[in-house]
Amino acid sequence: QVQLVESGGGLVQPGGSLRLSCVASGGIVTINAMSWYRQAPGKQRELVATITNGGSTNYADSVKGRFTISRDNAKSTVYLQMNSLKPEDTGVYYCNILLRVVLEPYARNFWGQGTQVTVSA
Repeated sequence: QVQLVESGGGLVQPGGSLRLSCVASGGIVTINAMSWYRQAPGKQRELVATITNGGSTNYADSVKGRFTISRDNAKSTVYLQMNSLKPEDTGVYYCNILLRVVLEPYARNFWGQGTQVTVSA
């Protein structure tokens, strides 16, 4: 059974930094794209950043130049380095990984449980 476990969230002052991690485990055959989403209170979940299995990255305009997504394929882990944090970055951050598991013919999306990030003075 696939599990995605996130860590690294917390409370930080504006201008501070956090690093989120998401580790996938459980019957994984291949991992394709890995992404981070976030959901602020009262708002829809939005895509923050994506990294392909080839290493190409894409970011939401609101985080470009401040956030960096990376991956360690050997550890089945995706990271999100968040710098120069702003109060509007507050929300629950979710990892999303497109992967194929044993005995299934196609890859599908899996979600982490979410980790809270709060940016406040």
